[in-house]
Amino acid sequence: MKDCRNLRDYTLEELEALFSERGLPAYRGRQIFKWLTRPFVYSFSQMTDLPKHLREELFGEFSLALPELKDEEISADGTRKLALLLEDKEIIECVIIPEEDHYTLCVSSQVGCAMRCAFCLTARMGFRRNLRPHEIVGQVLRAKEILAKENSVNKKPLRNLVFMGMGEPLANYGNLLKALQILLHPKGFNFSKRRVTVSTVGLIPQMKRLGEDITVKLAISLHAADNETRSRIMPINKRYPLPDLIEACRSYPLPKGWRITFEYVLLAGINDTVEDAQKLAILLRGIPAKVNLIPFNEHPLLPFKCPSETQILRFQEVLLAAGYVATIRKSRGRDISAACGQLASRLAA
Repeated sequence: MKDCRNLRDYTLEELEALFSERGLPAYRGRQIFKWLTRPFVYSFSQMTDLPKHLREELFGEFSLALPELKDEEISADGTRKLALLLEDKEIIECVIIPEEDHYTLCVSSQVGCAMRCAFCLTARMGFRRNLRPHEIVGQVLRAKEILAKENSVNKKPLRNLVFMGMGEPLANYGNLLKALQILLHPKGFNFSKRRVTVSTVGLIPQMKRLGEDITVKLAISLHAADNETRSRIMPINKRYPLPDLIEACRSYPLPKGWRITFEYVLLAGINDTVEDAQKLAILLRGIPAKVNLIPFNEHPLLPFKCPSETQILRFQEVLLAAGYVATIRKSRGRDISAACGQLASRLAA
């Protein structure tokens, strides 16, 4: 591991300031920022619009390291799970999901997770550490490289980013915010703020900061409509109880026409009854909301079962009758353990 700062951790504004402090034109920072947000750029020597002496100085002082592609699995439905090796030998996973006219990347924000949700495999890893901005952005670059190599005929873009991979994004707030600033900047990756979604179990103070600091889509991992059930399957609810979380959602600053997505994993006999659906409809009343119902992806290491299709449809019908947008998420990549709640690297030490 090169013991120096990774230049991919810097926002555009930080790069401009870095070069200004060295007595160089701020536009050098803008030039480098463009290079750092392109796939297949691994060396300062590739930055041909920089003076040779500056490239040599940067090489001696900064790293451009990216997570290394360690393994790739491809599902029967075309979903790809990437295992990425970090510089300290930890491994994270991210998932490329094919859509009709684009790709979505499910991005990880931590190695492991500390939230201990009972239905999630990542929780069984425990928490290892936060990802730095370059390790978050690096997942996007690696995905873009894979797609660029294979999209010579079908040029579907990587258009959507969902921070729903390993870890709780808002528990790594500072690094997440910098990564989002890099990914959204029009002089860099230029992702649309309407195409980037950050999911959280409900860390209320960080939710408030996110709404003040940047505009992206918000998704809440809800999974229950009453305090008792939510505390049983999501320990974070004891710290930030459901009524407080819902109040934070009511006051969250949404652009006109936007909704908060509420994710709800359906667990047989736990949270899947018509009564549960009715409680959910009442709970979310008055919030611009979309409910994303997620049939539980069963795994031998987890003690839960998926409800029947009939039960899932009944749950959805209650929400639709109450006037909500309520979709049932199609499970993608289940055969390679890339579906919702299944990311837990089999390669990790």
